[in-house]
Amino acid sequence: MEDLFNQDTIALLIGHCLRLVGALALLFVAWVVAGWMRRRVRRALEASALDVTLTKFFSNLVRWAILLIAVISTLGIFGVETTSFAALVASAGLAIGLAFQGSLSNFSSGIMLLVFRPFKVGDIVNIAGQTGKIDEIELFTTKMDTPDNRRVILPNSLIFGSTIENITHHPKRRADVDVGTDYSADLDRAREILEAAAAAVPGRLTDEDTQVVLVALGDSSITWQVRVWAKTSDFLAVKQRLTRDVKKALDEAGVGIPFPQMDVHLDGAAPQ
Repeated sequence: MEDLFNQDTIALLIGHCLRLVGALALLFVAWVVAGWMRRRVRRALEASALDVTLTKFFSNLVRWAILLIAVISTLGIFGVETTSFAALVASAGLAIGLAFQGSLSNFSSGIMLLVFRPFKVGDIVNIAGQTGKIDEIELFTTKMDTPDNRRVILPNSLIFGSTIENITHHPKRRADVDVGTDYSADLDRAREILEAAAAAVPGRLTDEDTQVVLVALGDSSITWQVRVWAKTSDFLAVKQRLTRDVKKALDEAGVGIPFPQMDVHLDGAAPQ
């Protein structure tokens, strides 16, 4: 009797071990196939000239779908009926939703980002205090690279719930440079100098008018804003040139750019 019990126990253990090995093998094969299918789908969509953002999203979606099917099939190896599994998931839906509400929120936000398309792969954006170029929009997160080449991964729910500034959405941008001049400088003469500097700055869009705006009469200087338009790809270079040329033009004309200062007047004789 004891030998029969031992034989049944050993047979049961061997059966479970075989199922475990089969499940691990199935998951490994599914992992390899999912990665291969992801690459194939991406290449096929890229060949069809589909948008890069959608290409990466759909290729990732195919990968996750294969992995999900593999997990459900693995449960079948251990004798779990898929219909029973579906009923179990349905009955435990509330608990799962509460436990994974962060992940589900990120997933739904990722879908909304693809539907409304506030940005696409390659755009430079400012989101949640981070500025960088969008590299990939995944199911749960979005990857971006900062100007100093740091990789930042943001949850999609944080992105969709915050203000999104798409810096490179439009093909052209306006470069604004603020500058102050002495109160002793003639206003009309200062305007002419600034307008000439703005008109001559290299790289600006010549089909757009330049502007020199008198902004304010400050505590220490008269504040101007010089505005020119540039291609978005040339924005930083044009703004650098404009800042340099404004400073040089004012220096050559003898118009001072004052620093903040305070005049103190003492009334009456000094105390003895």
